[in-house]
Amino acid sequence: MEEQNTSMSTKYEPQSIEKGRYEWWLKGDYFKAQPDSEKKPYSIVIPPPNVTGKLHLGHAWDTTLQDILIRMKRMQGYDALWLPGMDHAGIATQAKVEAKLREQNISRYDLGREKFLEKTWEWKEEYAGTIREQWSKLGLSLDYSRERFTLDEGLSDAVKEVFVKLYEKDLIYRGERIINWDPQAKTALSDIEVIYKDVQGAFYHMEYPLADGSGKLEIATTRPETMLGDSGIAVNPNDERYAHLVGKTAILPIVGRELPIVADDYVDMEFGTGVVKMTPAHDPNDFEVGNRHNLERIKVMNEDGTMNELAGKYQGMERFQCRKQLVKDLQEQGVLIKIVDHMHSVGHSERTGVVVEPYLSKQWFVKMAPLAKEALELQEKENEKVNFVPNRFENTYTRWMENVHDWCISRQLWWGHQIPAWYHKETGEVYVGKTAPADEENWTRDEDVLDTWFSSALWPFSTMGWPDVNSEDFKRYYPTSALVTGYDIIFFWVSRMIFQGLEFTGERPFKDVLIHGLVRDGEGRKMSKSLGNGVDPMDVISQYGADSLRYFLATGSSPGQDLRYTTEKVEAVWNFSNKIWNASRFALMNMDGMTYEEIDLTGEKSVADKWILTRLNETIEEVTRLADKYEFGEVGRHLHSFIWDDFCDWYIEMAKLPLYGEDEAAKKMTRSVLAYVLDNTMRLLHPFMPFITEEIWQNLPHEGESITVASWPAVKDDLHFAKQSQDMKLLMDIIRAVRNIRAEVNTPMSKKVPMYISAKDAQTLAVLEENKAYIEKFCNPETLSLGENLQVDMKTMSAVVSGAEIFLPLEGLIDVKAEIERLTNELKKWEQEVKRVQGKLNNERFVSKAPEDVVAAEREKEADYLEKFNTVEKRIAELKNM
Repeated sequence: MEEQNTSMSTKYEPQSIEKGRYEWWLKGDYFKAQPDSEKKPYSIVIPPPNVTGKLHLGHAWDTTLQDILIRMKRMQGYDALWLPGMDHAGIATQAKVEAKLREQNISRYDLGREKFLEKTWEWKEEYAGTIREQWSKLGLSLDYSRERFTLDEGLSDAVKEVFVKLYEKDLIYRGERIINWDPQAKTALSDIEVIYKDVQGAFYHMEYPLADGSGKLEIATTRPETMLGDSGIAVNPNDERYAHLVGKTAILPIVGRELPIVADDYVDMEFGTGVVKMTPAHDPNDFEVGNRHNLERIKVMNEDGTMNELAGKYQGMERFQCRKQLVKDLQEQGVLIKIVDHMHSVGHSERTGVVVEPYLSKQWFVKMAPLAKEALELQEKENEKVNFVPNRFENTYTRWMENVHDWCISRQLWWGHQIPAWYHKETGEVYVGKTAPADEENWTRDEDVLDTWFSSALWPFSTMGWPDVNSEDFKRYYPTSALVTGYDIIFFWVSRMIFQGLEFTGERPFKDVLIHGLVRDGEGRKMSKSLGNGVDPMDVISQYGADSLRYFLATGSSPGQDLRYTTEKVEAVWNFSNKIWNASRFALMNMDGMTYEEIDLTGEKSVADKWILTRLNETIEEVTRLADKYEFGEVGRHLHSFIWDDFCDWYIEMAKLPLYGEDEAAKKMTRSVLAYVLDNTMRLLHPFMPFITEEIWQNLPHEGESITVASWPAVKDDLHFAKQSQDMKLLMDIIRAVRNIRAEVNTPMSKKVPMYISAKDAQTLAVLEENKAYIEKFCNPETLSLGENLQVDMKTMSAVVSGAEIFLPLEGLIDVKAEIERLTNELKKWEQEVKRVQGKLNNERFVSKAPEDVVAAEREKEADYLEKFNTVEKRIAELKNM
């Protein structure tokens, strides 16, 4: 048990209160999971950031949401594990390291595989250090004792196990297929690593003469350079125009090769001329048609996008340079009929930005149909499915799964999990295994590595010790409780984790997936280097502190929506933090060295005490309920309203009466209420703003070492006072009304004026009499007259509140005409409210279908609005008769 000290700085300076706090938390082991405890486990694995650079605002948002969940669950008594880690990010990291080497005029081939990988590991260590530093600045409560990396030994074991098992089940195969090829990185890409952009291109219309001299066929293409690899021509079997040509041949211009004319349903009779050239080695659809008709696969391009020896005189030319020259040659030969401009969607490599080439290549693939089928069936099992939040994203997921293609998993890189396959030097036999064959000298290992997403797909269980199914962490923390990620990687990552988790553990890898959007700038534009509108979260933290950034990120949008970043919004949170700081300092300075044991709420409490304790209960209930639904924006709204409006603007001001008064019992109670409310408020706010809440909590009378492991606030029924809350609402309405009236006629609060309050009944009058001190303190009346149905026969400004009417005689200051005008406007307002509520109550469907309590609440509103309307109407009549 600790007595609080009052060492809080007079000024809120996030940099000084955040400095050293993270290290203090780590030293206390507050973030470590407690597998030996009786607590119920709750686990999250971090979406592993790539070791390619610094974290951006999207990472800050993603990890803040996870930290809120983990901190909250830890406080709620769960054994909370948040497992950190990073991704080797194959193509991205290799590209960065190669670019760095290029600056020194070195290529990876100069170094060789082993030395290149040494350089890449050095890069990884440097950037992993940077990422950990950024995690600490953000205050992320990660269990570093369990940190993983997608290329560490344990994950390598898991990757090998999965590859071998899928191969044994005939779900992994090696085949020659058309894949997406990145000519700059010289590697295969999966479908979802290709970004499609609209590009201005053209349709090149050419004539292919029939070999028997009986005519010509018009054919159009957007990629004329691939015609050098043509090995056939296809028409639709139902197309009467060309039925007589099937079985004949045509001559390929420039090259002179004879092309068989085949009939295939793939050809659309309505599109173009209904005649399509076939290039099986350079187009996925042509590849399928070629397979059906045994057409030759002629590959005319090298891996770097230059033309090869099969391209004849164009050998050595870059593919687009070849296109230009070929078009020129076709024109000279008179074969090119026309060029028609055409805007079309062209695939670009996500990593290097170059145009992707459909390319015939021998690669490793995962057979997706059976895996997707299982994953889709899982979503039909209510208690076993993955719950998407918001649930509309389940459609995004299922649509992709329903239309999935086989996944190309091999990459022509050195950085990554090398494929566990060997080829016999003499027989060419393929061996797949977790270890090399016994007579390894007779075998050559596949040089390719696996797609980064192959290892990332295993992240929720490979990090827990799998394939050792008896691993303590795997048994305790898998399946994980929640995954937090952006909607942009549902295809890349979420879907793959689900089907791999299901295939290898028999269970969903996580119960819930909380999907957030993208961080955009104030104008709604995506943040990018080209626009120069990116924001470094570390810069924001150095200016406004981590708490301000975190609170803004967490509460700035609803689930699934994008977030607009503006400095003004972060600044507004800093102001909120400053308000909390100053309110806490005031409370502490008035606690007079109170200890935790001295907090006592059992004695006589004022209406303000009972109201703030009730409001705290309501806030605890709402914050807990909304946080469990991941509605952090709404949580923020409730916290802000309670802290800024209720606690700071109202309760603290009202607390000054007993604190500066002579009643020692009232002083003691006020201190206890301040200590209790502040303690609980800091706990509610802690998951969002860990640094400021820990600092304030350490200064408050408290029990325990750190707020990170303090218990989550609970609703206390014995501290709920419904009647006094209504009484307080009446007092607040009166004070607000008086302030508004004074503001309207420019009468400052410091100027004393007579004041009359007419209560509608004896009960209301008793409340006013009992709490006269608050009215006198905050309304500053020269005299205060209270009465039931009080008549005031003089020129006054008036206001109507529920249960009472207020009159301020402001002779010499009031303009009767203006006051009648103001009251007429107020009358219109109440008239509209009466009409609106009566419209609802006169609607038979609403009354019969709405819950009873909802209808009752509307009837109460009707009575209240009618009373206000009648009172204002009466007041206008009185003024007119003056």
